[in-house]
Amino acid sequence: MLNIASLKLAWPWSRRTTRRAVRAPGVVGEYDRSMVWAVLLLLVLGLVMVYSASIAIAETGKLYGNRSTYFLVRQSVYVVAGVAAALFAFQVSTRTWQEVSFWLFVLGVVLLVLVFIPGVSRPINGARRWISLGFANVQPSEFMKLFVVLYAADFTARKAHLMHNFKRGLLPLLAVMIPVGLLLLMEPDYGATFVIAMIAASILFIGGMNMAWFAGLIGTLAVSFALLIVFVPYRLKRFLGFIDPWQDAFGKGFQLTHSLIAYGRGGLTGEGLGASVEKHHYLTEAHTDFLLAVVAEELGFVGVLLVVALFAWLVMRAFVVGRLAVSHDRPYASLVAQGIAVWFAMQALIHMGVGMGILPTKGLTLPFMSFGGSSIVANCLAFGILMRIDWEDRQLMRGLPA
Repeated sequence: MLNIASLKLAWPWSRRTTRRAVRAPGVVGEYDRSMVWAVLLLLVLGLVMVYSASIAIAETGKLYGNRSTYFLVRQSVYVVAGVAAALFAFQVSTRTWQEVSFWLFVLGVVLLVLVFIPGVSRPINGARRWISLGFANVQPSEFMKLFVVLYAADFTARKAHLMHNFKRGLLPLLAVMIPVGLLLLMEPDYGATFVIAMIAASILFIGGMNMAWFAGLIGTLAVSFALLIVFVPYRLKRFLGFIDPWQDAFGKGFQLTHSLIAYGRGGLTGEGLGASVEKHHYLTEAHTDFLLAVVAEELGFVGVLLVVALFAWLVMRAFVVGRLAVSHDRPYASLVAQGIAVWFAMQALIHMGVGMGILPTKGLTLPFMSFGGSSIVANCLAFGILMRIDWEDRQLMRGLPA
């Protein structure tokens, strides 16, 4: 049996909030409305900023029919599909998600393999990350992040009593995660590999993994990613460009220098919505990998602070949901909630850090905001599951079945 007390739960200062909620079930709402509003604001703000950031490329790109609303229309469809996915996920019990977690993980591996099959995958810029459905492209790595959360949480909840046994506790999960990492690196998708590795490691740590083994695992991951940078020329070029982007501002430092210019131009309140200069073919992938830079240029420090505050609140509340699940003896639900929190926090921090020159340049979307159907739908599915966990906790607080 799992010893709930062994879970290393994050955000210890949230214990007061959890205890207060347990003591006063009569005043607890059906769900955390603040989280819903945070996600809705991110989706709406993302829709507006994707439209603003993509106008220049859409108007001058023959591939997009020279229509300024090309990305707006598609992102609107993605947001609607994402909301529908969240509502669907909310209807499925946490127990059911646990029962199908292994099969979803297997599905994710199959999809990662399919991207290497000619005629099925759609290579873009030399990378094989997408499966063509004709009307849209699916990026399996985005859904794999969710599948890893569900599977790693199930594995850790079932094997919690073995978390101090390397052979039976840690090794089996590593045996299935390493092939996933290799498939992602072959695409190549360095960013998704890093995020997924950190999700799995975080869930193991929260679930009670031996501290020495956790430190060793993190050290091994750090060395592995460093070697991937050193021995792959284009990644090393990016890293050197990150160290001193102004040394080659028109070459390897082009992306970062123009992102920094965008942040600098924005100042406190920005140049105004739609007034970005950098999005006019200077800032590459402005509607995806560097969306926050456009937010900074057009809405300024105030706009960036709003985005950071929304993500901070969402992540903080997700950890609180995880703590509350533990108080009701629901280890799997707790690990899933906190795994989702780690996912959102890690990906948002990397996106923000890259644009600000704090981290090496790496293409990662900003959850709920950047352009991309797979990203939006996967994020919303995860949020729907998070809300389901929260709803079930509140039902149990009322003494009702979840």
